[in-house]
Amino acid sequence: MQPDRPTTGGLPPAFLATGSSSFLDFLAAQAPDLLPARRDLPLADGFFEAPHGTTVLAAVYEDGVLVAGDRRVTMGNVIAHREYEKVFPADEHSAVAIAGTAGLAVEMVRLFQLELEHHEKIEGTPLSLDGKANRLTTMIRGNLGMAMQGLAVVPLFAGYDRDQDRGRIYSYDITGGRTEEQCFATTGSGSVYARGSLKKLYRENMTERDIVTAAVQALYDAADDDSATGGPDLSRRLFPLIALVTDDGYRRLDQDEVAQIAQTVIDRRLIEPDGPRAPML
Repeated sequence: MQPDRPTTGGLPPAFLATGSSSFLDFLAAQAPDLLPARRDLPLADGFFEAPHGTTVLAAVYEDGVLVAGDRRVTMGNVIAHREYEKVFPADEHSAVAIAGTAGLAVEMVRLFQLELEHHEKIEGTPLSLDGKANRLTTMIRGNLGMAMQGLAVVPLFAGYDRDQDRGRIYSYDITGGRTEEQCFATTGSGSVYARGSLKKLYRENMTERDIVTAAVQALYDAADDDSATGGPDLSRRLFPLIALVTDDGYRRLDQDEVAQIAQTVIDRRLIEPDGPRAPML
């Protein structure tokens, strides 16, 4: 009589083997062709333009950190999409906003979410915020080959650090180089204008209402000077995506909440087209 043999439930043995808690390491070993950076790109015949996401920002405030982005995706001088989502939860206490090649960026976010979830299930505890930022560094660096061919992904990562009881922000370059930003950060084609706006509006320990208003103002200024950034669209009821990450977790603001603040900003811009002015001293 044959002894009972352990069964894997139809799964290959690799799925039940011990090893790294990294989902990316597992995928690289078992199905490397599913990783964006491992794919062979065909040679482009002539000029090639992929849809690109534009302006996103993050800012620390009294309760945690805000992450926001406009809705526009462009393809050269054409608006490819007006309602794109560029702000995502990474896990319960962190968020990521994307700029760069839109399709690859969203795919990278999905893999990043799986990476964090897989680690927590295997290890029984979530990564630290620095650990999450390190994992995203590895993913961006793995995309360097595509970035050198014009398919770059440049995200912002932010979250609430429960060990330090505060919000934290990390910015990246296309090589995966990471910098921790102290107050706010921007990236994308309109980032220089959004950053300039935040430099005059930002204050430490801002309230939720004030930081959301500052984010809408900054994205409005970016849209005012950068054609690839979309401003509030009252006719289509399209407004920036804004998420808040606090000790209570990730929360995306309802569009009606953002619409009320955007309407106030637009009404005020009818009087002051260049927006609020900071004091000289």
